[in-house]
Amino acid sequence: MTGPIPASSPDAKAGAAFGKVLVLGSNSFTGAEMVRDLLDHGMEVVGVSRSPEPHEAFLPYRWTDTSRFRFRQLDLNHDLDALMTLIEAERFPCIINFAAQSMVGESWANPDHWFMTNVVSTVRLHERLRHCDFLDRYVHVTTPEVYGGATGTLTEDAPFDPSTPYAVSRAAGDMSLRSYFRAYGFPVLYTRAANVYGPGQRLYRIVPRTILFIRLGRKLQLHGGGTSERSFIAASDVADATRRIAANGTLGETYHISTDRIVTIRELVEMICARMGVAFADHVEIVGDRLGKDAAYKLDSGKIRRQLGWRDQVSLEQGIDQTIAWVDRWLDVLKTQPFDYQHKP
Repeated sequence: MTGPIPASSPDAKAGAAFGKVLVLGSNSFTGAEMVRDLLDHGMEVVGVSRSPEPHEAFLPYRWTDTSRFRFRQLDLNHDLDALMTLIEAERFPCIINFAAQSMVGESWANPDHWFMTNVVSTVRLHERLRHCDFLDRYVHVTTPEVYGGATGTLTEDAPFDPSTPYAVSRAAGDMSLRSYFRAYGFPVLYTRAANVYGPGQRLYRIVPRTILFIRLGRKLQLHGGGTSERSFIAASDVADATRRIAANGTLGETYHISTDRIVTIRELVEMICARMGVAFADHVEIVGDRLGKDAAYKLDSGKIRRQLGWRDQVSLEQGIDQTIAWVDRWLDVLKTQPFDYQHKP
């Protein structure tokens, strides 16, 4: 892709098939679940993350056959040349990118770290990738945080109005890719998912944290009383949607991945408490809200349902039960792991 390609050109390869996939950010929760989904569908997968693989409790793909999986430790901020050597040697037809600085509240403390990873290093990667004529599909996993505090149900063409350094950095990366698609026919597809949860998630996230704290007899701090509204979607459903988008989505398009069910954070925690047979008041304390937190995200996921035949399969109750079972299975390991986010610049 060395020159402009009209989006409508057959060279855009809108329906290309692939058997080998590179997953960037494979140690992330959604990245690890994506690896498992791809392996379960018979694909060869190479995973790349900046840190060594964590304990297998946090890697769903380690719970299945990994004979077709290879891992490389490479940092997007520091190892771009080595990453491109890998990409050019393997000639991946499909790359799915989960790699990002992804915490919202913490982005206020070191905003330059978020911009370095999510904008500067990401744009540098795209500039190198646009010359790879073997790349048919590049799935850019982004976030509904780019919409900011927008109200109502949001479709994929909703305007950006980011309200945190994290969201601004992701919006900038998305907009850069828009220009690459228009100028070079860069084969990008965007995904924006609702709040993802499930077995294997890091312990600072609300669902596993609530479950683990209840098991350990610790109080959960509920920011702002838990009034924010969210859709929670199982990681396995997100991986299924992402694979469908990678294989058959329309280049240049964005796809929302969400359920139609909206709950407040308080309602979610109350549900977890009820399913674990404990009283909400005994395990939760209300604390102040975090800076720049958006009140609600209501994503319209009709597009992926209509175009790609995707449906969410895991109800919130089922997903919570699966996550409780995961915590119980790995409890001796999880109680030795960090409970809070550990920032890496």
